[in-house]
Amino acid sequence: MKIPASYTATALVLATILSCFPADPGPQSPQYRIVFYNAENLFDTRNDSLTADDEFTPEGGRHWNYSKYNSKLNNLYKTIIALGNWNPPDLIGICEIENKQVLLDLVNKTPLSKFNYRIIHADSPDKRGIDVAILYNGERVHVIQSRYFGVEREGLFTRDILYCKARLGNDTCHFLMNHWPSRSGGQLETEPYRLAAALRVRSIADSLFQDDGKVKIVIMGDFNDEPWDRSLSQTLQVKTDTRNAQSACLYNLSNAPGSGKIKGTVKFRGEWTLFDQAIVSGSLIGSLEGLHAGPGNFHIFSESFLLEADEQYNGFKPFRTYNGFKYQGGFSDHLPVFVDITFIP
Repeated sequence: MKIPASYTATALVLATILSCFPADPGPQSPQYRIVFYNAENLFDTRNDSLTADDEFTPEGGRHWNYSKYNSKLNNLYKTIIALGNWNPPDLIGICEIENKQVLLDLVNKTPLSKFNYRIIHADSPDKRGIDVAILYNGERVHVIQSRYFGVEREGLFTRDILYCKARLGNDTCHFLMNHWPSRSGGQLETEPYRLAAALRVRSIADSLFQDDGKVKIVIMGDFNDEPWDRSLSQTLQVKTDTRNAQSACLYNLSNAPGSGKIKGTVKFRGEWTLFDQAIVSGSLIGSLEGLHAGPGNFHIFSESFLLEADEQYNGFKPFRTYNGFKYQGGFSDHLPVFVDITFIP
């Protein structure tokens, strides 16, 4: 009897996911896994007359249909399960999603339905209709407040910044999830748009610091800039040296993403770039009680099922849904990142 190729492919992916898990996790310290993932064009199949989503419809250039959409949802489910190791992540910032319905489908129409994921979402001014959202485990994360902040600049229609205040254990943390304007059109030409987004995030952080100099903040996202670029290093004023961290300053945990060959989250013309990052307030780094996270707590999730061979430039690259307009059924053009926040009693 011949085994269908689709069954074999699914078995290989599941085997790879299972290989990510240790045989016995043993006793664990209280820990919260916070994820950010650019899902790469998670669109439904319906045509929204108010946004430029025609490309992702059955009649569009990508011939996007229910079968491809369902495959995309299942790929995201597999990634989320693998990201959580033995348990699904506690909080997931996710971008490039079209609307709340695709998130409802993800958490209700895949095996994620067995977990208590809740959704924070609102439509943004982005011309393509893509948004930033949060999924969180309502049994472990208690959301106190959430809201969206727009990025103000003439002629700019980009994703809002998602703010969320939540209790994790007996401590409080403030999350800011981002998807800054892309470099499409040229890095220097589009830099002012990212500077505007950075300025907005800086103003939010300053307000939080003004209320409490020891506030614990996690800023994650696809920044479309790297840690040393002007938007992050100067406008947002993010420091890279985490030694002797000061409570009311911001620090980038993403500068040393660990050993291995994967040094970024996106690959362009053979070069890895670190667009997806995690930035925290110094109070999280220096904390001796409650929530704590340091440089060693940041990781790029680069398991083999998320990668494919880079035949043009050698090595590997993210296994994405489309290669140009050719459908290949992959996961995303970005690798997800996560931060493990430990709770110190």
